[in-house]
Amino acid sequence: QILEASLPILIVILSFLSPKEDQNLLLAAAYVSDAQYNRNIPFETSPQAIRLYYFYNHWTMQVAIYFFICVDLSLALFEEPALFPLPFLATSLAEVLCLMAFFGRLVHFAKVTPQMVFWKDTKNICIMVTIVLTLIDLIICGSLEAVNIHSVRWSRALRPVFLINFPESRQIRRTFRSIRNTLPDILYVFLLFMFSVLIFSLMALKLFGDRGLKTVEGLPYFTNILDIVFELYVLVTTANSPDVMMPAYNFNWWYSLYFITYIIINTYIFMSVFLAVVYNNYRKHLKNEIRKLAYLKRHKMIEAFNILKVQVGTEFVVMEAQWRRLAKVVAPHISSPHLELLLRISDEGQKGHVDKVNFLRLPDLLNIQVVTINVKRHPLEDWMPRVYQSSASLLVQRIVRHRIFVWVYDVIILINAIFIALDEKNPFISHAEWLFLSLYIIEILLKLYTYEPRAYFGRKQFWNCQQILDIVLILRILRLLRIIVSIQRFRVIVTTLINIGPTILTFGGLVLVVYYVFAIIGMEAFRGKVRFSDPNFTSPDALVCGNPALKDSAFARDRYCKNNFNDLASSFIVLMELTVVNQCLLLLAGGFALVTHQAAKLYFIGFHIVVVILIVNIFIAFILEAFFVAYSLEKSEVETAIEKKIQELGVGIQEEEMQDGKLIDNVDAKDSGFSGDDGDNKRKDLKGLYFRIASKKYRTVDALLQQMFESEIAPEEEGPSLDEILNFSPGDMYPKNPNFENSA
Repeated sequence: QILEASLPILIVILSFLSPKEDQNLLLAAAYVSDAQYNRNIPFETSPQAIRLYYFYNHWTMQVAIYFFICVDLSLALFEEPALFPLPFLATSLAEVLCLMAFFGRLVHFAKVTPQMVFWKDTKNICIMVTIVLTLIDLIICGSLEAVNIHSVRWSRALRPVFLINFPESRQIRRTFRSIRNTLPDILYVFLLFMFSVLIFSLMALKLFGDRGLKTVEGLPYFTNILDIVFELYVLVTTANSPDVMMPAYNFNWWYSLYFITYIIINTYIFMSVFLAVVYNNYRKHLKNEIRKLAYLKRHKMIEAFNILKVQVGTEFVVMEAQWRRLAKVVAPHISSPHLELLLRISDEGQKGHVDKVNFLRLPDLLNIQVVTINVKRHPLEDWMPRVYQSSASLLVQRIVRHRIFVWVYDVIILINAIFIALDEKNPFISHAEWLFLSLYIIEILLKLYTYEPRAYFGRKQFWNCQQILDIVLILRILRLLRIIVSIQRFRVIVTTLINIGPTILTFGGLVLVVYYVFAIIGMEAFRGKVRFSDPNFTSPDALVCGNPALKDSAFARDRYCKNNFNDLASSFIVLMELTVVNQCLLLLAGGFALVTHQAAKLYFIGFHIVVVILIVNIFIAFILEAFFVAYSLEKSEVETAIEKKIQELGVGIQEEEMQDGKLIDNVDAKDSGFSGDDGDNKRKDLKGLYFRIASKKYRTVDALLQQMFESEIAPEEEGPSLDEILNFSPGDMYPKNPNFENSA
C-alpha cells in the first residue's frame, strides 16, 4: 500500500503484467537502479522484500532519515551548555524520538537484507550499540538531574555515528575509509616527525636552558622540555614565528641557524612528505574503491539481464517491450521522446530487441542528462510574418546571434565594471551609468526580438534572467562571470570546481563530524572556564575573561574572551579558527591550559593533527586528482553514442509524428542549426522536440573516474564473482590497467 501511494507510475506499468513478470521486472529494475546510483545493498529477492526495498530507497524515506539526523545533531544547541536553553525533559524526548526513527530505519533495512549479511555488517552493529549507549546515558543523566546533580553527557559525542553509518551516507563512509587506510603509512611519517621535534627540543634545552633568557612576558625561556616540545610543534605551523625565536636571536644571531634548520626540516620537508604520503595512499585506495564500484555495477546489470533475457537465434537478448517497461520502472518520469532516443541507441539495428552489450549501458544512458528542447516559432513570426521574415529583420537576427555581438557586450560589461569602481558622485560617472543601463535594455529587447520569449526566459537561461535583474538591482558586476565562462581555460577551471562541488559537500560532512565530536568534548572540558563580557566593561572580572587565572596572559590581553566553549556555535567558531591556524593555536591552547591544566594543550594538538595534517591534506589530494581527471578526460563512449544518434535523427523528433512509439526520420540534420542563412530561411519549418547533451559540469569526479576504469573493461567480460569484488585490495589489480594508473 505504501508503494502504491509513493510510486503510482510504477503500479500502472505493473498492472499489465502477470505476477511472475511483475516480480521479475521489479527485481531487474532494482538491480538497474542500484547500478545507476552505485548502491551496494544486498537485498532479499522475495516479492515482499523487493517492494520494501523500493520503499527503503524512496526519496521521502531518505529525506526523513536525514531530517532526524539533523534534529539529533542540532540538540546540542539546546542542551547545557546551550545557545538556546531548553529543559532537559524536552531535549531528552526529542532525542528518544530520533532514536526511535533510527531504530525503525534499521528494522526496515533488516527486512530487506539477508539476516546473515545484516548481522555481519559493522555499520548496523555500530548503530544499535550507539542507540543502547545513548539510552543508558539518558537514563543516568535523567536520574542525576532529578536530584540536581550535574553529569557529563558523554553519549552526545556519538551522535555523528548515525550520520556516518546509515547506507545513505556512503560517500562520507568512503572518505573515512580513505583516512583509515591512509593512517598506517602516515603513522610512520608522523612518528619520525615527532622524533625530529623531540631531538630539536632536547637540543634547545641544552642550548638555551641555562642561559637565563626571558620571553617578552618575562617568563623563563626554553627551560621546560614539555613547553619546548609544544612551542616547536606550534612553530611547524608558523603560528609563533618569529616570536619564539626572538629571545635567542637577540642574545646571539648565530642561534637563528637552529630555528632556520628546524623550519626547513619540519615545516617544509616533513609537511611536504605528509602531503605526498596522503596523496599517494588516497589515489591508491580511491582507485580500489572505483574498481569495486565498476565491477559491482557490471555484476548487477548482468543479474538484471539474466532475469529478463530470452533466446533469439543463437544469442540471448531483452525484447524491446520488456526494455521499455524496465526503463519506465527505473525512471518513471522519463519522457516518451527521450525513451525512444535511448531505445534507438540500444537497439541500433531496429531488430526489436536489445543485446547484452547494449543492455549493460542502460544505467549510463539514464545518468546522462539529455535536455529536451521544444522549439517554437517566435510570436512575431505568426503576427507579422512578412515583417519578421524581411531582409532587414533577418539581418538584425543574424547580428544578434553572431559571436561578435556577445564580445561587444562583454567589452561593455568590462568598461561598466571600471565605472562602477570609480566615484559615483562625479556627474560624468553617474550619467554614464544611465548610458550603460540603456545599452543593457537594448540588448534585452534585441534578444527578445530574435529568440522565442519562452526559450529566452527558460529555467536554464540564468544570464538572461539576470539581465532583467540588472535593471532592478545593482548586479551588473556579476555579469563579469559571463566573460570568465567564455574563455576556454577559465571554463575548464570553473567546470572542475563545479564538478567537485558534490564531493566538497562530502568533505563538509566529514569536517562536520570531526568538528561536532571535538566541540562536544571541548564543551564538556572547558565550558564556563572563559566568559565573555561587553567590550565596554572595565571591571576586573571582564578584563580577565571571567577567570583570574588569565590575569596578565596574552589570551586576556588580546581580548580572546569570546573564543570559548560555552555553547555549540562558539565551539565551532573556535575550531574554525584553529583550522586556519595563525596564532590562534598558540593563544587558545595557552589560555585554556591556564584555566584548566597543561594537558589541555593535547586537545588542541590532537585537533590540529586530525584536521589540518590529515583531513586538509586528503582534501588537497582530492583537488589535485579532480583537476588531473578534468584535464585528461573527454566525452564517454555513451555520451558519444547519444550525440551520434541525435545527429543521425537530425536532432528534431517531431512530437506529432510519433506513431505507435516509433520515430520518423524526416528532419534534415542541417535544419537543427540556429544560426546562418539556412537556419534563418528554414526556421519557420522547425517546430517540435530537439535534444542535446546537458553541460558536462554535471559530471562528478567519481563518475569520471568510474568511466575511466569502465573503459578498460571489455564489453563481453563477465568480471570476477561478487565475493572477489568485495574482497578487492589495492595490492591486487584486476585487470591490469595502465591507462587508469597513468591518468595524471
